[in-house]
Amino acid sequence: MPRNTEVMDTNNLMNTLLSAKRSHRMAKLLSPQSIAVIGASGDAGRIGGVALDLLVRFGFEGEIYPVNPRHDSVFGLPCHPDLDAVPGVPDLAVIAVRAALVPDALRACHAKGIEAALVYASGFSEESPEGAALEREIATIASETGLVVAGPNCMGNANFGTNAITAFATILKNYPPVPGSGRGRPALLTQSGNLCAVFYALGRRRGLDFSHFINTGNETVVTFEDYLAYLVEDNATSCVIGYVEGLRDGPSFRRIAARFRDAGKPLILIKSGESERGADAARSHTAALSGDRAVYRAAFRDFGVMRANDPTHLMDLAYLAGFAERTCGPRAAVTSISGAMGALMTDLLGAEGVQVPELSEALQANLQDAAASIGMVSNPIDYTGQLMNQGGAVEAVLGRLAESDEVDFSILYGSGAVFDRIAEEAIRVAGQSRKLIVAIDGGISSHRADLEAAGIPVFDCVARAVKALAVYLPWRSRLSRAPVAQVDALPLSLPGLPTNEHECKALLRRFGIGTGEEHLVVTKDQAGARAESLGGPVAMKMLSADIAHKTEVGGVRLNVTGRAEATETFETMMAQVRALRPDARLDGILMQRMETGVAELLVGVTRDPVFGPVLTVGAGGVLAELLDDAVHALLPVDESKGLDMLKELKIYPMLTGFRGGPPADIPAICKAIAAVSRTALALGDALEDLEINPLLVKPDGEGVLALDALCTGRRLQADSDERQDTR
Repeated sequence: MPRNTEVMDTNNLMNTLLSAKRSHRMAKLLSPQSIAVIGASGDAGRIGGVALDLLVRFGFEGEIYPVNPRHDSVFGLPCHPDLDAVPGVPDLAVIAVRAALVPDALRACHAKGIEAALVYASGFSEESPEGAALEREIATIASETGLVVAGPNCMGNANFGTNAITAFATILKNYPPVPGSGRGRPALLTQSGNLCAVFYALGRRRGLDFSHFINTGNETVVTFEDYLAYLVEDNATSCVIGYVEGLRDGPSFRRIAARFRDAGKPLILIKSGESERGADAARSHTAALSGDRAVYRAAFRDFGVMRANDPTHLMDLAYLAGFAERTCGPRAAVTSISGAMGALMTDLLGAEGVQVPELSEALQANLQDAAASIGMVSNPIDYTGQLMNQGGAVEAVLGRLAESDEVDFSILYGSGAVFDRIAEEAIRVAGQSRKLIVAIDGGISSHRADLEAAGIPVFDCVARAVKALAVYLPWRSRLSRAPVAQVDALPLSLPGLPTNEHECKALLRRFGIGTGEEHLVVTKDQAGARAESLGGPVAMKMLSADIAHKTEVGGVRLNVTGRAEATETFETMMAQVRALRPDARLDGILMQRMETGVAELLVGVTRDPVFGPVLTVGAGGVLAELLDDAVHALLPVDESKGLDMLKELKIYPMLTGFRGGPPADIPAICKAIAAVSRTALALGDALEDLEINPLLVKPDGEGVLALDALCTGRRLQADSDERQDTR
C-alpha cells in the first residue's frame, strides 16, 4: 500500500510539473515580454509588418526584434539578419514566412532556445495533401522539441493588458486598445480569423473592452481547449466569448468548462454547423469535423456554456454577463411607461420561456399604495403618462419589487427624456438591493453610463434584451444546481458485447430494466407450442445480429394468435428473411406476449467522436423517425436529469394525463433512463450504440418494459490503427 501511494504521489507530482511547464509556455505565447518577428516587413500593409506597426503604435513595453536579412531597420527598430543575431532569447517568435519555410523557422527557434512560436502562413491541411504533410512536420517538431506552436493559418493574438499584439488585424487601428480594466474584460477566442476581427469590432461598439484577441488557426499543436485552460486562470479575463467550428477533445473541454463554472467565469460560444449545409462548410474550412449539432447543444447546456445564436447575441450575452454580481432568477417583473410596450415585452418573454407571473393581490395593493398614479399592476406594471408629474413612482415600485419574493428581477422600459427623469430613482434602488434591474431605453438617455456604473445593464432594443435574458437566466439557474455526479463504471464479466436483441435484453435486466416474458424458438413446432403457453396475442421477431432493422426485411409480426398461426408465421418469416438477406446469420425467432401502455419512448446511447457517449430520450416506436422530438445529454445521466430531459419533449404532456388519458409511470421512466446510462458506462469504450426502442411506458405505478433493444460495439483495433496513421 505505501509503495502504491508513493507511485501515485510521484505521478501526481509529474502531472503538476508538466501542467505548470505548459502553462508557463502558454504565458510566453499570450503574454510575452519580448517578441521576434521572422519575416519582418516595414510595410504596415503586409502581413510581416502589420503586427510590428501595431506593437510600436500602441506602445508595447517589451523588446521587439524584427528579423529579415533584407532590411536594416523597420518602424524605427533595428532589423536582424537571422535569429542568431538577436540578443538574448525572445519569449515568442512570430513566423511570417510562406508555408514551405515554416519547419526550418521552427527548428531555428528551438536552436535559439525560444519556447513559443506563432505561425501566420496558410497552405497546410486546409488546402492540400502536400500542406497536410507540412502540418504533420510541424506537429513532429513540436513533439520532439516541446515548442508551443500557435496556428498555422492563424491571424495571431493580442494581449490588451500589455499591448503584446501579434495579430495582423488592421481593425485594431479603428478600435484602439483601451487601457484599464473597466467593468470586466472578456477574452475573445475564435477558430476563424475574420470572425475574430468582426467580433472585436462588434464588441467595441457594444461597449466591451477585451482582455485578449485570439485566433486559433489550424490548432496543430495548441488547441482551443489549451487557450481556454490558460484564460480560466487569467486574472485579467472576466469571461470568454468566441466561435467554435469543431472541438478536438471533448473530455478536456468538459473539465475546463467545469473550471470556468467553479471560477464563476462565463463561457459564451457560437457554434457553426447549425444546418447540414453549415456543417459541410465548417468541415471544408478548417479540416476539422464538426460534431453533431444536437450533441454540441447538449454539451454546452450540460457543461454550463451559454450558446449564442449570432454575433450580436454573443455581444449582448457578454455584456449582460458583466453584471453577474446581481442576483436573478426565472421570474420577471415588467415595468414600463407604456402599457402597450409592457404587454409586448410580456409576450416576447413568454415566447422565450421567461416567466412573467401574475402578482398577488397583496403585492398589487402594495404597489398601488406606493405609486397611486400607476395603472395596471398585475404584471406587467404600467406607470402611465402620469409618471412625468409624479416623482418617486419608479423608485417606490422597483423598491417594493426588490423586496418581494414573488419576482427575481425587474425590467424597466422608458425612452429618451423620460428615462433621464427616472434614471436616478432606478440607481438608488440598485444601490439598496442586489436584485438585477434591466433597463431598456427606447431613446438615447444621457444617464446610460451612470446606470451601468450602478449595476444596471442598459439595452436599446426590447427584442435583443429578451433574447439575451432567455439564455442568461437559465444559465444562472443551472449554476446553482449540483452537476450530475460522475459514476465509476461497474466492471462487467462478459465474454463479449450482446450480439442480438435477446442478449441485449438480458444485459438490461441486470441493470434493473424490465423486458417482460420472452422466449427464443428455433423450430416451427417450438413456435406453435410457445404461442399456446403464452396465451393471447404474441409478437414474433427475427433474431439476428446482422439485421438491425427487422421490419425492413419482414422480420416482425404482431398480434399472432394460436398454434397454427404461430407455426405458419415462423415458416413464412424464416423463408422471407433468408431470401432477402442470404448473408445474415439467423438465430431464431423471439416470441413475447403483446403489451399495451400509455406511450412508447426511445432511450439510447451513441458514441459521439468528440464528446464520447451521449444519451438520447425521444418519441419511440413508429414515431421515432416521424417526429423530430428528442433530447440529448452527455453521460452520466441520473434520475433527476432524466426527468429534466422528459420535460423538454414535445410529447411530455402525453405522459401526464393529456385530455383525460391515464398518467404514465414517470418515476419508472426516469429509473430506466438512469439504468441505460449506467449500462453504457459499464460497457465502457467497447460500446458504440445501445438502444431501447420502444420503451413501453405503462400507467402510473405499473412500470416500463423494453420491448426491443440493440447493442453494437466499436472496432477498437481499427480505431487504434487509424489514430496511429494520423500521428
